[in-house]
Amino acid sequence: NLYEKLEMASQLERLGVDIIEAGFASASPEDFEAVRSVAEQVKTCTVTSLSRALKADIDKTFDAVRVSMRPRIHIVLATSDLHMRYKLGMSPEEVLERARESVRYAKRLCDDVEFSAEDATRSDRDFLEKVLETVIEEGANTVSIPDTVGYRMPQEMAELVTFVKEHVKGIEKACISVHCHDDLGFATANTLAGIRAGAGQAECTINGIGERAGNASLEEVTMGLYVRPDYYHAYCPVNLKQIYRTSKLLTTITGVAVPPNKSIVGANAFAHEAGIHQHGILANRATYEIMSPEVIGVPQNRMVLGKHSGKHAFADRLSILGYELSEAQLEKAFASFKQIADRKKTVTDRDLEALIGNQHTHFEPTYLLKSFVVNSGTVISATAAVKLIRDDEVYETVSTGDGPIDAAFKAIEMTARSGAVLDNYTINSVTEGEDALGEVIVKLKAGGTTVTGRGLSTDIIEASIKAYLNGVNKIVAPTKS
Repeated sequence: NLYEKLEMASQLERLGVDIIEAGFASASPEDFEAVRSVAEQVKTCTVTSLSRALKADIDKTFDAVRVSMRPRIHIVLATSDLHMRYKLGMSPEEVLERARESVRYAKRLCDDVEFSAEDATRSDRDFLEKVLETVIEEGANTVSIPDTVGYRMPQEMAELVTFVKEHVKGIEKACISVHCHDDLGFATANTLAGIRAGAGQAECTINGIGERAGNASLEEVTMGLYVRPDYYHAYCPVNLKQIYRTSKLLTTITGVAVPPNKSIVGANAFAHEAGIHQHGILANRATYEIMSPEVIGVPQNRMVLGKHSGKHAFADRLSILGYELSEAQLEKAFASFKQIADRKKTVTDRDLEALIGNQHTHFEPTYLLKSFVVNSGTVISATAAVKLIRDDEVYETVSTGDGPIDAAFKAIEMTARSGAVLDNYTINSVTEGEDALGEVIVKLKAGGTTVTGRGLSTDIIEASIKAYLNGVNKIVAPTKS
């Protein structure tokens, strides 16, 4: 939702990215509003929006980003024979002229224009050369050569960047950008190969999310440059200590967990289980760690928090973990922390991360959970009685189901009547041990809307009810979410 996009944009600003592509402004009124809101909020980054090579799209895009302190229009037009014939239904001559006209028109509106030759890596090189020369003549500041379907190998990507540098007239006036997809698992490798060959801009995503198998991972690209400056001879001003925090925020918002074996930000990225590895680490961390977890902001336990801990210690720990909360947000989070601390002897950093993530509701919920009672067993039908509060009035419903969680969800739905259909249910143990927090993530569909609900508790049924109710509240109060 809009609030979450703005929060993500603020975190990307703290991360220190140069440019935020905030969406596709002409896709819908909601997308337009999101792009415009990000452009208004962000102060230190260029804000851009993707646009088709159409005047109406370009106008809509500029209207959305013009409020930015540093606006950019990003035009995309396919240049491969396959795309021109089957997707665009246009001849090469028509595409060349469309590219010329669109960049010329955009340049009248905005000083900063990027042009992406979609499917560039499968385009005829002579034609690609013509297109890039044409858009540079018309004032394009950045030209992107996307590997749209993740087809090329690293050496081929490097050769293409070299070709553009050596053959495109006027290329010294523009920045070369690479945009690589991960269909064959080479997005990061291709991006880094492009940078080594001379690309000045890399288009990446947090955690490598994106269309199909995703895009080049920002954390992998930036850490590749950090660990091997001797090889790439390139510098990126990203604030490395915000990488872990940014990754966690994205998983909190989307509900899509990072695989434990994911490089850089996965739970196992700095874990050492094999005996020989552990021995080496104890002797010298450099034996098996080419980078330290502290560099990317992975938290290290420095202070034990429990039910006797005060708000000052709690706030200090959150600050160390990279969280910036308002006084009202801190009060709400501290109250939740105290509830958890009453159930757990020690509250870990991972517990705190889950707790803060669970605070991301960003709206006044329509329904509040007052209480619940669940009965289940092998010889009785699962039954749930759930009491919800709306506008100070208590609603109690009782339902049966295939299990205690199903019964509870049905009881909530009997009151809320949101029309929600459970699309996905995931439960994770935040930490280890008998008193571990359980984090439940549900995806609900209602009409054409899909929402993510989150719940956190040492009781997995309570966590499930909170998650479902969180999702339902987003559905019944869309204008508030």
